[in-house]
Amino acid sequence: MTTHLKYASLALAIGLFGCSEQSTTSTDKPNAESNEAVNIANVRSHIKTLASDEFLGRGPLTEGETLTINYLADEYKKLGLSGSFNGEFLQPVTMAKLTPDQNMSLQVGDLSFNAGSDFTARTQQINPEINIDGSDVVFVGYGINAPEYNWDDFADIDVKDKTIIVLVNDPGFATQDDALFTGNAMTYYGRWTYKYEEGARQGAKAVFIVHETAPAAYPWGVVESSNTGSKYTLIDQDKNASDIPVMGWIDEQAANEIFAQAGLDYQTEKANALKADFKPVDLKAKAALTLKSDISQAQSHNVVATLKGSETPDEYIVIGAHWDHFGTKQTDDGVKIYNGAVDNASGSAATVEIARILTEMHKKKPFKRSIIFANFTAEETGLIGSEQFATGEIVPTKQMVALLNIDGMNVLDGVDYILQYGKGMSEMEDYLADAAKAQGRHVKMDPRPQNGLFFRSDHFSLAKQGVPSLLFMSLGDTDPDYIAHKYHKEADDYSADWSMGGVEQDIELIVDIAAKLADNGDWPKWKAESDFKARRLQDTQ
Repeated sequence: MTTHLKYASLALAIGLFGCSEQSTTSTDKPNAESNEAVNIANVRSHIKTLASDEFLGRGPLTEGETLTINYLADEYKKLGLSGSFNGEFLQPVTMAKLTPDQNMSLQVGDLSFNAGSDFTARTQQINPEINIDGSDVVFVGYGINAPEYNWDDFADIDVKDKTIIVLVNDPGFATQDDALFTGNAMTYYGRWTYKYEEGARQGAKAVFIVHETAPAAYPWGVVESSNTGSKYTLIDQDKNASDIPVMGWIDEQAANEIFAQAGLDYQTEKANALKADFKPVDLKAKAALTLKSDISQAQSHNVVATLKGSETPDEYIVIGAHWDHFGTKQTDDGVKIYNGAVDNASGSAATVEIARILTEMHKKKPFKRSIIFANFTAEETGLIGSEQFATGEIVPTKQMVALLNIDGMNVLDGVDYILQYGKGMSEMEDYLADAAKAQGRHVKMDPRPQNGLFFRSDHFSLAKQGVPSLLFMSLGDTDPDYIAHKYHKEADDYSADWSMGGVEQDIELIVDIAAKLADNGDWPKWKAESDFKARRLQDTQ
């Protein structure tokens, strides 16, 4: 991504799935502000259509995209909403598609490593060939510069044009010490995107993150599959020249060999990196790599619709969900379609139904503020659509009151809780608690904050620009089998057996929160000190 901010003091991270709790039936109605009922038949129909084979897995820049964005735009038109992008329902999102040539090797001193099995390398710079030749290799611990934690791995070194090796996650996870960073809960400093962003700020030529399964929260196979194929990126006026030239990973065995070549023990140096007074380590080697990329440009689209407010129409509540999934893949057994019924046809369907309900409420008593319904492209390949939306091209972020983001709904029975991602971060959590209480539910905290998934869904693009956000994600929470056998797999298909009780209660809860914010004039604030809060304060000065 091209936005280079330092996201500090973030004890924000979300678990992808948790243990289900006591179920309630879908007939247990919440005390919503509206008498307008959720039409589950409508939601079923939308999910079934969007997740059908005809839509080809809703891959960006495919015929599946054309079918998807036209379907969603037509649904918003039927409701009488207006297009948010200069009167149009489709916001262009121009992306570059970069495919790294895998016929490359990484040289570190006398060692040679193979692409894919030993390391990965890619770039977001619009540059068909990047050469590293004779770049000093340095270990900089976790690669973190965090003044609020009195932590700076770069304090005693200039890494300009150097190749740096860093550890994944942050010291809090490694020690499980709540007094160090935020303990088990990943901060943004632990996220791989931060490592590359900080490396770019420090002027490094390449950043290679050492992969270990526990702190990364996924095996090497995920790193390999995610970084050896095509990736998309937005393009800035400098062709992303401020991004790190080479974004890389190395597996743990490769790291062991690199350190041993320098007469060092990787495990020992990793332990040393847990100290605030850690000093970078010269690995006494030069790196060499030629990274070639096939680059093309294409235009995808967000779908955006507006319900105009009656008194303060230039203040906006945003309700969003990504429309994309992984499209089709050619395999030895033929073409497989990744329909993404739960992730995220369910969320896209929900935005349409929420738009219908709020439109009906607006007819009875107009909302004071405007509401934007946004379905983002390319979330699965890097939050690209929401990043474009967050540039303020449609509405400046300082005019956005809050974002309610849906990324996978509970399509099974209703439950007596709602998951909360992040703790003590913004006043949006108070709105969540109040709406849940009105339904006879309680808030359950993220059961797996160490996974850091808060940084992997579209609300993060808006949070980076200071917009307080809530994430609604129920992937696998009531169906652990979903994670093991369906998540990001061909098996994520629509089922007529879904009870949809969870969808119904969460739509009603989101409507409740959105309706309150659309009328009460409140501007929810960030609670914890963070760059999110600092960014919001910039817009009020």
